[in-house]
Amino acid sequence: MTNKILQINNLTMIYENNPEENAVIKNMNLTVDRNEFLCILGASGCGKTTLLRCIAGFEKYSGEIKVNGERKALPGTDRIMVFQDFNQLFPWKTVEKNIQYPLKKQGIKDKAKLKQLSDEALAKVKLTGYGHYYPYQLSGGMKQRVAIAKALALKPEIILMDEPFAALDAMTRNKLQSELLNISIEEDCTIIFITHNIQEAIVLGTRIMVLDKGGEIVIDEKNSIARPVSPASKGYGELWERLHSALYKNA
Repeated sequence: MTNKILQINNLTMIYENNPEENAVIKNMNLTVDRNEFLCILGASGCGKTTLLRCIAGFEKYSGEIKVNGERKALPGTDRIMVFQDFNQLFPWKTVEKNIQYPLKKQGIKDKAKLKQLSDEALAKVKLTGYGHYYPYQLSGGMKQRVAIAKALALKPEIILMDEPFAALDAMTRNKLQSELLNISIEEDCTIIFITHNIQEAIVLGTRIMVLDKGGEIVIDEKNSIARPVSPASKGYGELWERLHSALYKNA
């Protein structure tokens, strides 16, 4: 099996009634390795979320997206998206039932098996014992944990995360960053993570990209800073400055 889990060739995304010269993404080429944690930075409107939506199969595009060498144009459980919105869970279902719902759609009917899978997923995000809670009983951070658990239960090839911690307070955000980092290592996940936060990208990413208008890749490099990363880590300041300069070069 090739180490390249994702291949994107000549991806172009133009929304209806938008001139081609204003393409959200234009002729993007990108490959992602298995088990990579790719963090993507970029100004609003540069195509970050659109890229994830194309990978997830939510948008029509020109070009080619392949996962494990197979072309993908429609949504599938091999690519699961976690959104920023706290309300991505069904409010009328318990935490356990929210996690089990897509598993049932996959054809798993055995109640004991469903219970086992949802319990395992909750344990991974440190929410053991919360299966009977409803979303309204959870904090924002806990809701995001459930959304991550829901994704993990499906055992996707790629987890797509669109600023999942942006609306959280700093303390909760830092805690979830640490937990997600551990999950990515323990589960051998391939994660593509959008953020506007440079520090978050450096802390989480094994690889960091900066996008410009039209989805142009202006920085794409491996993160060589040893984990766990902190602002005191060797090389942190230089990398932060380089990313900041690329993000705000026209400011």
